[in-house]
Amino acid sequence: MKTQIKDIVIVGGGTAGWLTAGTIAAKLKKDKKSGFTVTLIESPDVPIIGVGEGTWPTMRRTLRAMGIRETDFIKACNVSFKQGAKFAKWVSGKDDDFYYHPLVLPQDFDNTNLAEHWILGETEGSFSEAVCAQEYLCEQGLAPKQIATAEYASIANYAYHLDAGQFSVFIQEHCVNKLGVRHILDHVSKVNNAEDGDISSLSTKQNGELKGDLFIDCTGFKSLLLGENQQVPFKSCQDILFVDKAIAVHVPYADDSSPIASHTISTAQSAGWIWDIGLSTRRGVGHVYSSKYIDKDTALKELKDYIRPSCENVDALSYREIDIKAGHREIFWKRNCVAVGLSAGFLEPLEASALLLVEISAEMISEQLPANRAAMDIVAKRFNKTFLYRWACIIDFLKLHYMLNQRNDNQFWIDHRDPKTIPDSLTELLTLWKHKTPWHEDFEYSREVFPAASYQYVLYGMGFKTEASHLGLSESSHERASKLFKKNALETQKLVSSLPTNRELLKKIHQYGLQPI
Repeated sequence: MKTQIKDIVIVGGGTAGWLTAGTIAAKLKKDKKSGFTVTLIESPDVPIIGVGEGTWPTMRRTLRAMGIRETDFIKACNVSFKQGAKFAKWVSGKDDDFYYHPLVLPQDFDNTNLAEHWILGETEGSFSEAVCAQEYLCEQGLAPKQIATAEYASIANYAYHLDAGQFSVFIQEHCVNKLGVRHILDHVSKVNNAEDGDISSLSTKQNGELKGDLFIDCTGFKSLLLGENQQVPFKSCQDILFVDKAIAVHVPYADDSSPIASHTISTAQSAGWIWDIGLSTRRGVGHVYSSKYIDKDTALKELKDYIRPSCENVDALSYREIDIKAGHREIFWKRNCVAVGLSAGFLEPLEASALLLVEISAEMISEQLPANRAAMDIVAKRFNKTFLYRWACIIDFLKLHYMLNQRNDNQFWIDHRDPKTIPDSLTELLTLWKHKTPWHEDFEYSREVFPAASYQYVLYGMGFKTEASHLGLSESSHERASKLFKKNALETQKLVSSLPTNRELLKKIHQYGLQPI
């Protein structure tokens, strides 16, 4: 039981496998002298699923910690800047129905709850317009920084849109050449268990037996190690989140000067929604829908109708069908096996939670890597508790987007409002928020996946009503809020007049590069 943890084996490549390998290898290389190995084994003929191409701002920290130049990443992975998400037609379904979930926090968010003042009508405009500049930046197609801004630094908080296939290759090369990750292309023919139930080794077709102390399952939906070998059941949440299919397509720009959206565009349809992600050389577009409410032909027609105004040859494009099974494993770490990525679970592309979960899972494994087998069960218990909470919070947050709708054009939207489909944890929060605006103390962790600000943006973007406090607000609070609303308006004007467009900045980065930190 006191076996030292030296050899880490990751099974499966793709974005999940290589991000995990890079995160762990970079941490060990930085903090430890020697005596460890990180090995990634992947089948040479398993395609990358790559449903989502959106990230969260955490990716900047992840890549920087791995020692990757932001300029190299942007050039190699068809990257563009993402400053949030625009949700169109999610409330009423009308053409003028939209709201933003920006990546910038409201002004002075650590100390001042501007939502308390916005609900009183102390300023004009949407909630996101009133508290941050990012809705304006996105509507203008502006970038979050300037060419003189250093790598990974920002003027407005940002994440990325990226090509998942190119990203996996780029990360792989960095992990192997710079971080010393051992890469094996081979088929795992058998998983070998010790008498106590731990995984002792993997049998491979060409490389014989591969031993390890900690095995990380990145085998995708197959979940070879945690699901099949360790027999950890899958917990469906299809009764909460209804979508089960997606049709994805790559859409070319009209020319190389076409605007690049500074945000993910999520447009609701009759029984689902369409994502629209602008990369530097193309758009990634897809229709996520529920086969219970519409058939494939209808879903494909809605997708083509969406694309047609910006692309003449919609019938000539290549459409790919993807099955979605919303849910996750009952636990994520069992004995000496932990799952990351699709092997742990998947919900849907909304709010780009898939890559975020990969990042924060890999980060926690690297930070709390057990020294020996005796400590591993304690770390596993802590990991499972943390990520069961995080998955539950993500399910609540995604459901929030659906259940606040006011649409009656399809049973899909009506059924999402059915209280029987809403988790008790979300119902409790909404009951609380009818009488107070979301704030930091409403959540258990200091580092939440989606902080109170995210809930404020979605709630008030979708027309949720919170009653003003019966105790009122102090004069000093009103004065502080007034100053912050004015400050935001001035900052918005300044940024709109000074920032380049997304395409302008990307062209300069490809030509000149960003300044290294």
